[in-house]
Parts: sequence; C-alpha cells; structure tokens
Amino acid sequence: MSRQVFEEIKDLTTEAIHPRAGELDRMTVGEILQFMAEEDAKVAPAVRAVLPQVEQAVDRVLRSFAAGGRLIYIGAGTSGRLGILDAAECPPTFGSPPEQVTGVIAGGRESVFRAQEGAEDRQEQGGRDLEALGLADRDTVVGITASRRTPYVLGALEYARSVGAATVLLICNLPDPAAAGQAADVVIAPVLGPEVVMGSTRLKAGTATKIILNLITTAAFVRQGKVYRGMMVDLRAGSQKLQARSRRVLMLATGLDFDQADELLARAGGQLKTAIVMALCGVEADPAREMLERAGGFVRGAVGK
Repeated sequence: MSRQVFEEIKDLTTEAIHPRAGELDRMTVGEILQFMAEEDAKVAPAVRAVLPQVEQAVDRVLRSFAAGGRLIYIGAGTSGRLGILDAAECPPTFGSPPEQVTGVIAGGRESVFRAQEGAEDRQEQGGRDLEALGLADRDTVVGITASRRTPYVLGALEYARSVGAATVLLICNLPDPAAAGQAADVVIAPVLGPEVVMGSTRLKAGTATKIILNLITTAAFVRQGKVYRGMMVDLRAGSQKLQARSRRVLMLATGLDFDQADELLARAGGQLKTAIVMALCGVEADPAREMLERAGGFVRGAVGK
C-alpha cells in the first residue's frame, strides 16, 4: 500500500473515529438507533450552510441545459450510485430526456450492484469514461467524492476542465486549500463530522450527498418549467400510479372532476401541461401548445397571458 494514500486519508473527517462511538459495539439496539438519529439530525443544517455553493452549481446546470448540454454526475462506490439514482429519477419526475442527466460510476454498470473498490484508483479512467460520453464544453460535470481525494473523480474533473465543461466538486470534508480551486469551478463541502462507523460514508455523507443532488436537479427543472403550483406537470405517466397522479394534478390545477380530466387529457394526447392550459384558457390542444412554447414551457406564463 502507498504511504501517500495513508497520509492523504488519515486526517480526513470521514476517516476519523466519532468521539461517542468507542462504546458503539456495547450499545443496545435502541441506543445505536438513538445515536445514529442524533447524528443524522446534523445533516440538514450542514446542507443549509452550503446553499450558496449549491446555487452556483444550479446556475451552471441551467446554462448547460439552455445550450442543449447535459448534467453528468461521476463518482465511485456510494457516491457513484447516488449520482445514478438521482439521474434515473429525473425522466419519470420531470419528463426530461434520459440523456439530459446522466450518472457515471467507476467500474461501470456492475459496480452499481457489487462494489469494485479498486476501480476508484484509476485516475485516467475517469477522463476516458467522460470522453466515451462525448463530453462537450456545454455540459456540466459534478464529481462526487466524500473523501475529496478519489483519483477516478479527480481525473474526470481534470478532463472535463480540459474540454471547457463546467465543473462541480461535491465532497464531505473540508476542501484542500491548495487543490480545491484547481479541481472544479464550484466546490460544495458540507461539514458533517465523523461518521458513526469510521469511514462509512453511506451514512451522513451519503444522506447529505443525496439531499444536495435533489436540490440541484429539482431547482434546475423547476426553472425549466417542469413544475406548476408545486406539482410536477411534465411527468411521464408510464404506470397506473402516475396516470392517476396526472389526473389528480389536472383536477387540482383546474377544478375539473375525474371524468372531465380524463377526457381532456385524452384530447391533449396525454400531455398534462397542454391539458392544464386548455382547461384554464378555454382553448384546444394546438393553441395550448403554442401558448406554452411562447412561454418557454412555463404553465404559469402561458395561462397568465
């Protein structure tokens, strides 16, 4: 083992022993759960403290979307899986094209289901994986590494910067002052303290990471017109539950009853936003679509006129 790696990780917050964890293996189940719940309660305040940096990340994602670019998450292990999870949830929630938000994990698809820990050490592979995606300067890359040092992620960010893509580094340790500015345009670093189990970043670090990814994609897609009055209006109704949700959203937005909403959605070709504008403005599907296009896809803008 490289002594350099030992020196790199020994002082990381995520590699520290929690001062209360010395008796963890002697605690009752109830005491373990209470301890973990108290630690998890620290996540939301830590995320709140880095909202200015999250906003900077969202600004870059919006610029990418406006230019026809993508948001690409890249990470290893837990970090990579969380990026893939958030990316996979965007199309059914916001009706976005599957390629608009993409998750990449060290070691490829198999690493999603079975850990391949050595894959994170291959620094050059991070750049190769982004190159294989056809990374361009209009894209935004979010590198996720709780430890701040994962070679695969740092290599990916280095490649992203070389092609002019916007870069974000999401970590759960204090940034390295000497390297942070070189690694990414924006560094998001919630301060969480040691994990209940030393080094187990699927705990607080994983929770904070998922919250921040939720913030990035939700804020970006709200600003893309995917939400109206707190309801998803570009969802893909690919299941009975989502079909029911489409009708409920239409009923709540317009005051229609179930049968009226069902009939209107059929006339709108299943397009929920179109149906809402049809109902609120008293127009048919084609004029409603034109109104939405003029309003940049925002229901509020279309019906407000």
